[in-house]
Amino acid sequence: MTHKKGKVGSSFDSFLAEQGILEECQERAVKQILADQIKAAMEKDQLTKAAMAIRMQTSRRALDRLLDPTNTGVTLHTLQRAAAAIGRQLRLELI
Repeated sequence: MTHKKGKVGSSFDSFLAEQGILEECQERAVKQILADQIKAAMEKDQLTKAAMAIRMQTSRRALDRLLDPTNTGVTLHTLQRAAAAIGRQLRLELI
């Protein structure tokens, strides 16, 4: 007897939606990616958190919130300041 390989059941997104947590998971995933990109750029430039906070004209505590993947309440203004501080541009798009 041969078994066909393929999809079984619904997609993972459908499962998360059924559980009522799809949006939260997507927010956290996006935040994790942004935090990882900012951290990588800081490491590449050998930029400490204190120096990054100064460049962003913010506190170290605010930078820690930005880099915390579980904190999805970051403003666009903060993200733009972080991008500028590491010589990048923030680009958002709806898909």
